[in-house]
Amino acid sequence: MQRVTGIGGIFFTAKDPSALRDWYKRHLDFDMQDWGGTYFTWTDSAGQPTGGSTVWSVMDEKESFGPARRPFMINYRVADLDALLAALRAEGCEVVEKTENSEFGKFGWVIDPEGNNVELWEPAEGF
Repeated sequence: MQRVTGIGGIFFTAKDPSALRDWYKRHLDFDMQDWGGTYFTWTDSAGQPTGGSTVWSVMDEKESFGPARRPFMINYRVADLDALLAALRAEGCEVVEKTENSEFGKFGWVIDPEGNNVELWEPAEGF
């Protein structure tokens, strides 16, 4: 079974998210969207689109990412969320029982040995 297929998103908090977003826009040319982040579209070695993207987003420090309550979270794209969560449970990993379905796809979470919340995302068609 293929487990992780790529990084779906990088999410973190900041004391002043608006100012930090502006810094990334001004100095690194991030195309900041109204929702507080940007998309990096995937391309092959020739620069042609390959049908995926990675989200980068910064939020207010009052936000938290699941039960781990850390200031960051990495979202990993997966091929089959249900199968992966079952395998992780069988391997003794700390899997969060709650999952979510949305127009973006299916989401689940596992806590790594350092207590970091890891988001697993099976994208909906088109993402």
